Amino acid sequence: MSTAMLFEHSISNFGRYCLFMRKVFAIPNRWKVFGSRTIFEINKLGVDSIPLVIVISLFIGAVIAIQMQLNTTSPLIPSYSVGLATRDIVLLEFSNSILCLILAGKVGSNIASEIGTMRVTEQIDALDIMGVNSANFLVLPKVVGFIFFMPVLVAFCIATSLLGGYLVALFTDIITVSRYVYGIQAMFIEWYVWYGFIKSLFFAFVISSVASYCGYYVKGGALEVGKASTNAVVSSSILILLLDVVLTKLLLQ
Repeated sequence: MSTAMLFEHSISNFGRYCLFMRKVFAIPNRWKVFGSRTIFEINKLGVDSIPLVIVISLFIGAVIAIQMQLNTTSPLIPSYSVGLATRDIVLLEFSNSILCLILAGKVGSNIASEIGTMRVTEQIDALDIMGVNSANFLVLPKVVGFIFFMPVLVAFCIATSLLGGYLVALFTDIITVSRYVYGIQAMFIEWYVWYGFIKSLFFAFVISSVASYCGYYVKGGALEVGKASTNAVVSSSILILLLDVVLTKLLLQ
């Protein structure tokens, strides 16, 4: 595919995505149904992701603390810098950007495969025939539910990552607990916490909306559903990284 054709295809997809989002963000016809579906999606996409977030964050926090200690052995660097660096790495990048890249694989593929299966089995066509706005009915609860619960996942990630570093200090002699805890508290900047929450909301929207778009326009059978799930993860990951650069420039300048 030539560069011109690739550019044209990208513009076409972006335009269809914008039209799709216009259908998604229509006013729901039945607020009670929308509310119940949103709660269901919060449980499925958000609450069910908590164990994965805790396990990954615990080990990543421990690894960051170990790596920082092994690579900051200079006498010119204070010993509490391990806790400080671990905290800032978690707040600035891991708890939002890296976490959302991981969730793009779990949540994004789940959404794309679910909606794609509904498309190939003609369930979405049946909703359209009945006069239901299928994009609004199926996608809006997923987008709203995931965005709503994303700050909770970020909070779990921050807490368990710092706990992972604390456990390293507690059960090894790499760094003392007192120095690690002091490093976590030293030179704390509150805005870093809000910065992580703000970024995660944008990333949650990207994951849920792009995955829904990829699944909604599936054509074919089961093989195409699998391709749509892969495209959803890849596209979401690229957009998250691109958006990460933009938001970092805007929020930390």
